[in-house]
Amino acid sequence: MRQVSGPLLGVVMTSTEVLLEQIRSGPSGPGTAAVFDFDGTLIDGYSAAALYSHRFRNFEIGPGELIRTVRASRGPTLTEEQFIALIEDGLGGWAGRVEEDALELGERLFAQGIAGTLFHPAWRLVKAHQRQGHTVVIATSATRLQVAPMARELGVEHVLCTRLATEGGLLTGKVDGRTLWGPGKIAAVREFAASRGVDLAASHAYANGDEDVPLLDGVGHPHPVNPQPELAEEAARRGWPVLRFAPAKSGQFDPVPALRTAALFGTLFAAAGVGIAVGALNGDRRQGVDLATSMFGALAGPLTDIDVQVVGEQHAWSHRPAVFLINHQSTLIDFLVATRVIRTGFTAVAKREVKQMPVVGPLFDLAGVAFLDRANRARALDALKPVVETLRSGTSVVMAPEGTRSLTPKLGEFKKGAFHLASQAGVPLVPIVIRNAGELMWRNARTARAGTVQVVVHPPISTDGWTRDDIDARVGSVRELYVDTLENWPTPSST
Repeated sequence: MRQVSGPLLGVVMTSTEVLLEQIRSGPSGPGTAAVFDFDGTLIDGYSAAALYSHRFRNFEIGPGELIRTVRASRGPTLTEEQFIALIEDGLGGWAGRVEEDALELGERLFAQGIAGTLFHPAWRLVKAHQRQGHTVVIATSATRLQVAPMARELGVEHVLCTRLATEGGLLTGKVDGRTLWGPGKIAAVREFAASRGVDLAASHAYANGDEDVPLLDGVGHPHPVNPQPELAEEAARRGWPVLRFAPAKSGQFDPVPALRTAALFGTLFAAAGVGIAVGALNGDRRQGVDLATSMFGALAGPLTDIDVQVVGEQHAWSHRPAVFLINHQSTLIDFLVATRVIRTGFTAVAKREVKQMPVVGPLFDLAGVAFLDRANRARALDALKPVVETLRSGTSVVMAPEGTRSLTPKLGEFKKGAFHLASQAGVPLVPIVIRNAGELMWRNARTARAGTVQVVVHPPISTDGWTRDDIDARVGSVRELYVDTLENWPTPSST
């Protein structure tokens, strides 16, 4: 549970991109496994922290348990017996509860915070293994309530975890069988591999903990991730290449993200103010909106240390007007990307709730944004009718076909509205694929982090000759384009 404070002599480093290429060029098929630890490997930190926080808020943790937990986190690596004692210390308060209630709590904790701690490079590695047809497994000492939501989000079918004992559907406060801690984890992995015909000598494993040396030693391709001290020493001794993932969350008392977010909003309001003034003076609201969006797109990134790297930017200008599609993880960062890439001559379609937001709602309303009532399909369709005329008059439209922000890089299902809109107006669709927006400001975050947002603008897709019967197939093919782009990110020379 300890973190490495600095680099160790002799550690061999590798990068996610190098490893991704090795996976893609390596053997394929289910006989090769990719085993991922959970806490500290797929996510930044420990999912148990969210659980402890919930129990603490509900006065379910006594001082004794708290002291024992803190001592365990700061001491030497626990034995299996010590880990069982620690986990059952916490489970005691769950005795007599319905198991489904615990799983429902896990879903809430995931949406409230755990989803935002996902290491996005780890997501890319999972997807690369899945594309190779590998058997992807999460093996963790955590319980199912902690890991199941993320496994579902990643599309990982196989989860090996510490099981909670039940009697008659009620939790007993005990562990069922062996925990997946240290030797228990590699034992479970070996049993799983034998049952599935997996060759561990050809397989990969990813882990960060000192207790995970046996797991990494048990596969042909070990990958220590942000390793703790003893694991880092073992990696250096054995020449295991180490992966370093940047933190997925800011420090608890770091004021910089809050200042950065304030600067983002300040730039937005300043650009809007200038645009409104110029539009009023010239009697041309469209000119004012274009000035505001181009100013925000040009200034916000440099002022807040958020770099927007664009591949295929020429496609944003080759056919106007158009319906620009964006995948949606972060309202503020996605808006920054749209203004940076499209710049001028566009409006947007947003959910009705945005109109109620202070300052932002009126600004969007002034810019001609169409607000959809997603709960009422008839009203949503009525709100889109004027947008067809907007497109025909020469103004482009930005839409998020997922309809809502995603919790992770996982792409949601695409709705048909944007496709019908483009077809009716006779304009092309321009897919804009955004990567890393959720890393800088995930859906439930209140502050933004510095970093790079990567963007691919694909060539326009003509809607000439489309009929209503074509829409379903078109939606599926465009969504697959997004999936493929996110999992196989192109280089500037490939677009």
